[in-house]
Order: sequence, then C-alpha cells, then structure tokens
Amino acid sequence: MLWSLLKILVFVAIIGLLATGAGFLMESSGGVQVTVAGTEYTLGPLQSAIALGLLVFAVWLFFKLLSLLIATLKFLNGDETALSRYFDRSREQRGYQALADGLMALASGEGRMAMTKAHKAEKLLNKPELTNLLVAQAAEMTGDTKKASETYKKLVTNNATRFVGVRGIMKQKLAEGDDETARKLAEKALAIKPRHEETQDVLLNLQTKAQDWAGARSTLTSKLKAGYLPRDVFKRRDAVLALSEAKDILDEDASVEQQEHAIEANRLSPDLVPAAAMAARAYIAKGKPRPATKILKKAWEAQPHPDLAHAFAEIVPDESPEARIKRFTALTRIHPEDMETRLILAELNIVAEDFPEARRALGDVVEKQGDARAYTLMAAIERGEGASDAVVQGWLARALNAPRGPQWVCENCHDIQPEWAPVCQNCGSFDTLSWQTPQTPEIATATGVHMLPLIVGALEDRAESEETAEAEPVDEVEEAEVIEADAEAVAREVEKQD
Repeated sequence: MLWSLLKILVFVAIIGLLATGAGFLMESSGGVQVTVAGTEYTLGPLQSAIALGLLVFAVWLFFKLLSLLIATLKFLNGDETALSRYFDRSREQRGYQALADGLMALASGEGRMAMTKAHKAEKLLNKPELTNLLVAQAAEMTGDTKKASETYKKLVTNNATRFVGVRGIMKQKLAEGDDETARKLAEKALAIKPRHEETQDVLLNLQTKAQDWAGARSTLTSKLKAGYLPRDVFKRRDAVLALSEAKDILDEDASVEQQEHAIEANRLSPDLVPAAAMAARAYIAKGKPRPATKILKKAWEAQPHPDLAHAFAEIVPDESPEARIKRFTALTRIHPEDMETRLILAELNIVAEDFPEARRALGDVVEKQGDARAYTLMAAIERGEGASDAVVQGWLARALNAPRGPQWVCENCHDIQPEWAPVCQNCGSFDTLSWQTPQTPEIATATGVHMLPLIVGALEDRAESEETAEAEPVDEVEEAEVIEADAEAVAREVEKQD
C-alpha cells in the first residue's frame, strides 16, 4: 500500500518536472539551425529536445533491426536456431529481471509481489530449477503451505535441486511437529550432502529426542570429520551418547553390551559423573570392585559428587559404619576441604554415632555455605549429642527455608532437573545439564516453619513420656534410626517446598 502510493507520487512528480521543462523551453529564445541539401531548418528549444529524443529512438531501432537482419541472414544460411535465439534473448532478459525482482521482494518481506514475479519468471525462463525455489519460498511467506509443498516435491525430482527439495519438506514437517518424518528426511538430506552443517545439527537434535543414540553417535562423528566440532567437545558428547545407550545397566536383564557402553562412556570422558557412577556399577555387577574403586576415585578428583559416593558405598554394601568410614578415606583424602567431602564425612560419622567427629567434619560449612543438607546434618548432630528439642527444631527450621545447594541445572533454559539426563526435559537441548548451584535464589514458603511441629512433633511427645517414666538407657541403634527418620522427614518437606 505504501509502496504503491510512493510510486504514484513519483509519477506525478516526473510529469510535473516534464511540464515545467517544456514550458521553460517554449518561453526560451534561440534554437538549433540545421542545413540539409542547401535548405536551412531552424528548430526552437522545445523542437530541438523532441528531435533529440526521436534521434535516440531511431538509433536504438536501427540496431534492433540490424540484429534482426543478421539473425535472418544466419537462418537463411542454415542456422536453424538463429531466429529463436534472437527472440529468446529478449525473453531471458525479461525473465531474469523478473527473477531478480522476485528475490528482492522476498528479501524485503513482500510475499505476494515475490509470488507474482516468480510466476512471471517461470513463464519467461522455463527453468524450473531456478524459479521453483522462488515459488516455494514465496508460497511459504504468504502462508500457502500446500503450494510450497507441491513445489518442493517438484524440486526433489531434479537431481540438481533434490537436496533443496528434501530440506524444504523437512522444515515443513518440523513446523508441523512431525519429528519422526522430519528425522527420516534429515537422514536423506544428509546422505545427499554429508557435510551440510545445518542438516547435521537438525538430525542430531531429532535423534537425541527420539533416543536413537547409535544414529546420534554416527551423526556426531560426521560433524567431527567435517571439521564443525572440536575434538574435546566431540569426546564429551560421544561419552554422553554412549552413556545413554547404557542407561538400563542396573536392570536385571541388562546385557553385557550395555555394561560395555557404560565403561566406554567413562573411558571417553572420565570426568562425566553419571558415566563414572554407571561404569563403576557395571564393574560391581561383574564382581570387580578394584576397577570400580579406581574409576570413582578418578571422577572424584575431577568433581566430588553425591552420586559418586553412593556408587562407592555400593562396592561393599554390608560393611559396618566404622569400616565404611575407613574405606571412604580413599575418596575423602582427595579433596578434604571440598564441601561435598565434608558433608559425606559428617553423614558417615552420624551413622557411626560419632557426633563430635561429625561436627568437626562439618567445620564452618554451616556458616559459609549453609544449605538444607548441612542444616539437617547439624540437627542430627545436636540430637545425637542430647541437645534440647528447641535447638534441634531451630536447625530443622533453618533447613526448611534454606536453598538445596548444587543441582542438575540446564545451561540453556536454567531449568532444575531432579536427575541427570542427556536431553533437557524442559527445552529438549542436548548435553546441557551441569551440576551447579541455581543462579536464581530459591524461595521458601511462609508456611514452611509452621509445618515444623507436624514433622518433629514426636520429639515433644517423647520428652513428656520420659518425664513420667523411669529413666532407661536409650538403645544406640534405635537413637540412630530416630535421627535418620527426622532427617528423611525434613528432606521430604524440603523437596515439597521446592
């Protein structure tokens, strides 16, 4: 609309300028004198301008007729295509101009204009490999998906444009949400152009969504060979895919091949925590505790993590608390000042009912890096050392309102995941989960503290019963079970608040 109005204004301005120029020439004096065969002709200014225009037109017409005459002579001399080439040359010029205008309209967002120019170019050029692409894109811009799909199918039939046609239909299927068909089309497109980076990325994303881990590893290798992926990133992502192939390692029907995938994932990326834990469990299932210990120690050196501690505990599941503390020295001496190491030591000593040692293990973690887990451990320590119920409840109240500490967070959408996965459950991005403290502060509800009496109400009931009954020695095992139950109750309430 605005462009049409602008063209009208330009036309009116040109007419005005021509009229003004003609009036000026008519009022001007002088002119041009031309002598032909002894006869003198005098032309005024306006007549001179008109004569000049007619002369230019006559020269142009002369060359056109000369070209036609030359083409006719060639035809008479046996060149059967001379005349057709002469007339086709004009059609091609107009066709290519229409094609260029259509591309400009497409770039400027004028879908209808691009479609009109595309149809004009299609009639003049008779080159579908050029005009069909313009028609398809113009149809997509105007919302005519049926026309675009038909045109892309025409492109598929031509060897020179097959990739463009397959890629166009693939994008349509992605827009429709048909990921399965889009994945098959992406595989065909990549077979035509194995080094096409965009198609590789689309196919890799679709394969990870469909949990086609073997196909995704093949696509990832193609990206490495094409030079689109650094080798260190490739090794990390290949390890993630190998780990995904072995995700059912703990199932009763887990195959030896899955166990080998878990071990391979750890070999590819030793610092990948889930891979290390799963590889260790694979060795435990095979009855090989020494390789499992070696893997977990190496992963702990890269990053202390609770999942590694859980896997390390599974190596000897039936050992005594004291023996477990001694065996865990292989891990806890690697990063003794790390927060995770100190929390693990505190938990082990609480289970062993060595509460003073558990307090020493925590040290200043509560003051400097206090979270729900640290406060819950402090409540258990106070309970074990015989502190009053008010002190225990105070620590539990702080645990209810404290952040949960490091978690699996997606680096793309910052969504918090309950456990590690190769693909983010929120945004679908691949290999974006990392163990970190969420950037946004966690907000506890105002009712969290008021729920505390319901959680630890048993403490007051027990205190009242102790006042009326005879003093009896408390069984150590029963005391540990009560502490553990309190900690589990608080942990469940914290999860509910999150």
